[in-house]
Amino acid sequence: MPPLTRRAALGVLALAGGLGAYTYAKRRRQVAVADALYANPLPKPDGALHVFHLGHSLVGRDMPAMLAQLGGQGHDYASQLGWGTSLKEHWEPDLPINGFDVENGHPRFRPAKEAIGSGDYDAIVLTEMVEIADAIRYHDSADYLARWAGLAWDANTQTRIYLYETWHHTDDTRGWLNRIDRDLRKFWQGRVKYPALSRSDAPIHLIPAGQVKAAFVRAVEGRGGVEGIAGVDDLFARQPDGTPDTIHFNDLGAYLVALTHYAVLYHRSPVGLRHRLNRADGSPANAPSTEAAALMQEVVWEVIQRHPETGVAA
Repeated sequence: MPPLTRRAALGVLALAGGLGAYTYAKRRRQVAVADALYANPLPKPDGALHVFHLGHSLVGRDMPAMLAQLGGQGHDYASQLGWGTSLKEHWEPDLPINGFDVENGHPRFRPAKEAIGSGDYDAIVLTEMVEIADAIRYHDSADYLARWAGLAWDANTQTRIYLYETWHHTDDTRGWLNRIDRDLRKFWQGRVKYPALSRSDAPIHLIPAGQVKAAFVRAVEGRGGVEGIAGVDDLFARQPDGTPDTIHFNDLGAYLVALTHYAVLYHRSPVGLRHRLNRADGSPANAPSTEAAALMQEVVWEVIQRHPETGVAA
């Protein structure tokens, strides 16, 4: 292959510069759309909610069940889950959903397209697979978030649509807290939610569970631990051999995420809510100590109020 001439090289640089300027302008437009959407909070719900959860094991069965107990009488929910399933895999009928039969073998299952397209739900909570960078690269996250949001909005313009921000493995070499700090803007907003907003008329709000987990871990570490929780590993499950599960929450982590969903969906402070709850199968969940539960509730409300993308008024 002959070497580039100076003129050709300048042409390549000009093209790259033009593409860079186009990308920058496109992202600025996306941010402007988002800023306009989130400038005004959503009205506070005036009653119990019917919620549909679409996702995988970082939703699970127990967290929505805990949310229902926090929501109180009248809160109802259904879900479609898989193992590490992307929004694309949930959407495309020819793509397999790993663990489908296992994860959906319960009375709360409802087929996702039927459920979201029914207009029956007050809130739809959409969950992307992790690693989030891989979801963006290989599973067209923004496009499929827009498709699911559009399906919900076409069915019922009163339905509230949320992207549930999760987290990555706790042993990530780039640092678990560092990645949560970086990934919200870089990936969850910049590469998933904002592009999706530009592809659909449907508004999409945020459930910032990753931000809450990071803030809680920092609060715990700042106190030198609280009763029953010394650090991040105490929010996550254990493998059969006793080693930490680096991605799936235990009952304490599920409770923290359920509080986050409650605060966002209901626009209410979770401070003072009960902390002894049951799992989806009716068995008692391992409850946080009174001290840990109080700190969880305080951190959740503080984080929610500084994120206008939740739709909750500060």
